[in-house]
Order: sequence, then C-alpha cells, then structure tokens
Amino acid sequence: MSYLGIDIGGTKTALLLKRPGAARPAYARFDWLPGADVGADLTALAAAVSRIVEPGGLSAVRAAGVALPATVRGGRVAAWPSRPSWTGLRLDALVERVLPGVLVAHEDDGSLAALAEAARTGVNDLAYLGLGIGGGLVLGGRLHSGPRGGAVEIGHMVVDPGGPVCVCGRTGCLQAVASGTATLARAAAALGGPVTPDSFRIGLAENRAWAREPLRRTAAALSVAVINLGELVQCAEVRIGGGFGHGVPGLVAAVREGTRRLARPGTTPPAVRRAAVGARASLHGALLPARGTDTAG
Repeated sequence: MSYLGIDIGGTKTALLLKRPGAARPAYARFDWLPGADVGADLTALAAAVSRIVEPGGLSAVRAAGVALPATVRGGRVAAWPSRPSWTGLRLDALVERVLPGVLVAHEDDGSLAALAEAARTGVNDLAYLGLGIGGGLVLGGRLHSGPRGGAVEIGHMVVDPGGPVCVCGRTGCLQAVASGTATLARAAAALGGPVTPDSFRIGLAENRAWAREPLRRTAAALSVAVINLGELVQCAEVRIGGGFGHGVPGLVAAVREGTRRLARPGTTPPAVRRAAVGARASLHGALLPARGTDTAG
C-alpha cells in the first residue's frame, strides 16, 4: 500500500506518493488558478491526486497527510488570506471530497516541515523557519502546539512594530519583513524594476546594493526571531529553509552572525543551519502523519 503527502500552498500545491518498493517517491505539483473559488480548487486538487495515484488509484493509498498554511480552529479554516474562499469551511469535509475513503491527517505546513527536519537530523529540540514564512517547533522529539491545539505562528511574531503591513493585517510580523516575497519586494523597490529569485541571487553575487541591503534587513529580522526562540523555548537549533531560504547564498551565515551579536553574555544562541530536507520540507513532512495515522501499518 502507498502513502500520500500533499502540501497545499497559497499559490501552488505539491504531492508526494511513497509506493512500496519504489526507490524514490513520485512527485507532482501544480499552480492554483488566481482568484478561483474553493470548488475550482478542489477540482484541480482531485485531478492532481488522480494522476499521481495511477495506476492503482485511491484504493492503493493506505493513508494521506495534508500540510497547509491556513489557520484552522475547531476543524474549520479560520483564516487563509491566499485562498479566502476556504475560510469558514470544515477542512475534513473538503479533504473528504478529494480523498474519499482515505484515512487522512492534516497539520500546519510549518509544523510538518519542523517534524521532517527533526526526523532527518535526529535533533529533538529545533525550530524551523521556511521563508514563506511558516515555521514550527519540535521539543523533546514531539511537535509542539498551543494548549488549544493550534500551530505555533512563528511567522506572526512581531519583530518590527513600525514595519510593513502583514497579510494578517498587523504591522511588523516576521512574515512581512523577512519572507522571500518581502525581500524581493524591497529589492525591486531599490532597483526600480522587477526582481526574480534568480536575478536576486545574481545581484548578491555581484554585490549590488539593491540586493545586499534587502537581504541584510531580512537576516536582521530572522536573527531577532532566532534569539527570541532561544530565550523562550531554548531550542538547540533553528533550520532555515523553503525555496527562498534554501537557495539564497549567504543568508544562513548572516543570520548566524546576527544571533551571535544579539546573544546575551553567558548564553549560547541556537545553532542556525540550512534546512537538511531542502525546499520541500513540509511536503516530506506530510508523509509523516500519513504513516503515523496508519495504525495498521
């Protein structure tokens, strides 16, 4: 029997199918249609699932894990700025329409990325920061969540009260200051034209101020977040990943240096390292609850 992981993002979705005996999981991804309603989203997701599970179909899938960045409370999607049509709907009912009859577990994407990092590295106390920005905490080898079962919202820690407006409506959240999107927007404003991840990396390699200064601000905000995590939960490591975080040269070193400067005398800040799983940590993490939910296997 197979296990399916699905990472549902705000702009794209990725799938990973682990078949018995296969050397590596099957991978697929697709982009959401901008502005589509939840019905169109589910149709697109169901079509992607059908393609990746062939030839055995859903009957060959023992269990599935779903990662997503939405805020879920009491089983309902409480907030998801990127896919507003999902707000207020029961997540289990939505998933059942796509995966009928399949045992499914769902969790915050940042939390699952942290779980994947802990599983890969063997570190029992770590935080993960994906520069979406999502994040998660593993403490004592177990995924940490709030007392009401909600995911930890590392991306919505306020690191700059006078900073830019976040998608959540507040100002100065880590996500608004240090996400890949925010970093590229600052670079574009400084350059006076569009900046892609590739052109940003070229700008860094050429030591262009329009790339260097936005990255410096991102690293400074991430350093504050790392120090705060170390003070609050005393995690041993912070792993930085996601497509942007994993691919930008010099970012991890800059955050590491920033935490060194901010550390209190007599204390050791968390080690700052590049994500071990890579840019798809939350997708690989989605396979973990699938296997954990499968009590028969």
